[in-house]
Amino acid sequence: MKRIAIYPGSFDPVTNGHLDIIHRGKHLFDEVIVAVSKNSSKSPYFSLEERLVFLRSAVGKQSGIKVESFAGLLATYMKQKKAVAVIRGLRAVSDFEYEFQMALMNRRQNTRFETVFLMPDERYTYLSSSLVREISRLGGTVRGLVPVPVEIALKKRALTTR
Repeated sequence: MKRIAIYPGSFDPVTNGHLDIIHRGKHLFDEVIVAVSKNSSKSPYFSLEERLVFLRSAVGKQSGIKVESFAGLLATYMKQKKAVAVIRGLRAVSDFEYEFQMALMNRRQNTRFETVFLMPDERYTYLSSSLVREISRLGGTVRGLVPVPVEIALKKRALTTR
């Protein structure tokens, strides 16, 4: 049986830290589905379509990695995809409390899958999408923190909002 894991998130935008977690997850599972959440209650910086394009561009056509979008409960999506695990990245101890609560709530919704916490390479332990957006908005460089297409899109967006 194929071991499928889901790596959910808003990926607004995808960072090199996210990509590091995707590749670490691929070493553990036969397939990793990067699941971009559609959350109508949030106002994302980039549209769902843009985020999907950025991710697909970043992971290319690597065997065993898919990029999709989903809405609703993660536990329901996991069941639909026949996934055995959800992947979550932990950058610092401060991430743990929230992620632990989410893992327990997901387990309550669907007891048939586990949450696997992965730590990114130390180069990315401080990196977050919100930090990248803020640096870009303020005119700073995000080179080396995000894939090149994301860097270009952030620059364009920052120029049009100044």
